[in-house]
Amino acid sequence: MPRALYCLFTAAFMMILTVVQAAAFETQARAAFVMDQGTGTILLSKNADEPLPPASMSKLMTLFMAFEAVRDGRLSMEERLPVSQHAMNYAGSTMFLDTTDKVKVADLLRGIIVLSGNDACAVIAEALSPDGTEAGFARLMTRRARQLGMDNSTFVNSNGWPAPGHRMSMRDLAILANLLITDFPEFYPMFAEREFAFDGRSPGNSRNRNPLLGLGVGADGLKTGHTSEAGYGLVGSAIQGDRRVIFVISGLDSVAQRAEVSEQIVNWSFRQFTETTIVRKGDRLGEADIWMGKDLRVPLVTKEDVTILLPVLGADEVPAEIVYHGPIQAPITQGQELAKLVIRPEGLPEIHVPLVAENAVTNGGFTVRLKTAATVLMKQFGVGANLPAEEAS
Repeated sequence: MPRALYCLFTAAFMMILTVVQAAAFETQARAAFVMDQGTGTILLSKNADEPLPPASMSKLMTLFMAFEAVRDGRLSMEERLPVSQHAMNYAGSTMFLDTTDKVKVADLLRGIIVLSGNDACAVIAEALSPDGTEAGFARLMTRRARQLGMDNSTFVNSNGWPAPGHRMSMRDLAILANLLITDFPEFYPMFAEREFAFDGRSPGNSRNRNPLLGLGVGADGLKTGHTSEAGYGLVGSAIQGDRRVIFVISGLDSVAQRAEVSEQIVNWSFRQFTETTIVRKGDRLGEADIWMGKDLRVPLVTKEDVTILLPVLGADEVPAEIVYHGPIQAPITQGQELAKLVIRPEGLPEIHVPLVAENAVTNGGFTVRLKTAATVLMKQFGVGANLPAEEAS
């Protein structure tokens, strides 16, 4: 499209909003992702899309699929599942199940969440697998992950046991955490349980490894992970007031470092950012030009209050821009979306807010059409170029 024509059919209104900027967070984690759940604002992203060994954090996908199965009736919480030799053979963190057991689904789920049971994952996997094998369930996990938008996740087993090609990204784990919190509120409280003494079999493996539970920072989930290849990681979430933060870290060197970094991230996320209402419903933010309408312009407003997450320290001016393609052909209906308010806080992603017509604009009559045609001709020949818009039309 020629530049002159492009300029004719696009418009932008610049404005300045006074917001503030937060200090960047430096983390020792190899990869990290931090998100404010309510606004969807990404507060930190470090190697967030790199597929990495997720260790036991990948058990969240097994849990998600188990929750789906319970919800749609393929499993019940009181149903008892048999333990195969394959499941019993798993080492590492286990529930110490054996082939004589038939274990309630509710106990298996808690065994995965609290005890990080590798064997419990395998029992669930074999029960839900299309072919009765853990490998078959892992293929199903991968397909389901793709459907949910987790494009950097590939599963080889149900529990994160080290295996070539078993990978997840930090962003994918955050997507999964958000789904677990929002889609399964009836099951999510299990992630905050600090102890589960299954059948008294292993007093030494009865406590939740999540280092944030009980610290008073609002933490209520979700899953730790550790292998020599992956290092120490955590998919965490905490809620304070009306805000919830979800974060994922991986590649730390020790249990102590994981605990320290996790607490730092939670404190930083809540103390350095705050939700702020910057526009009220119905506030006029600008006008859009109308083509062949009874009115030359229509005011642009928001359909609801605009509340966004902004840093709280270090005042700075951040530009916002109203963008639309115009002039816009009449008729216009009240509430019709015509433009977007694009807000660009420094260090945070762009925020796009729909803007709508405050009122309707009907088609103009013969006089309006005649004036519009004359205006176009005058502009083409440079006549009236320096006149105010109202006089030139």
